[in-house]
Amino acid sequence: KSTETSPLVVFENIQGCSPKCLRMLLENISGLAVDDDFTVEVIPEINVAVATFIKSIDTEELVKKCLQNKRIKEFKITARLLELTQSIKAENIPASISTDYITIYFESVRNGGGPVSDVQLFPEENSAIITFCDHRGNT
Repeated sequence: KSTETSPLVVFENIQGCSPKCLRMLLENISGLAVDDDFTVEVIPEINVAVATFIKSIDTEELVKKCLQNKRIKEFKITARLLELTQSIKAENIPASISTDYITIYFESVRNGGGPVSDVQLFPEENSAIITFCDHRGNT
């Protein structure tokens, strides 16, 4: 087991719960404040939301609390930790951007990055897959 727990929690099967309702539920369960302590990104196409905890908390314990929560059960929402990854997909990249520029951009600490080990550019999709040397670079 990894010594570092993911700060990301995935909520699946969220179609019966509005994004605002899910944010309030998470505030109630965690005791934290949305925007200050965590953010929620909703991906409606696949009925999923990802909560990113800015404040350091035991996300494993939060997942347990969520799965035991009466309201979460009523909505039939599932929760799990999102595994840490070393790669991200960047989209809407202008065609004129080089792999060197992308590498330097994502290595910038100011941009939340870290050392990049590989960049795969997909000009036909205006996207790239950026692989970091360590999962901590992909923030």
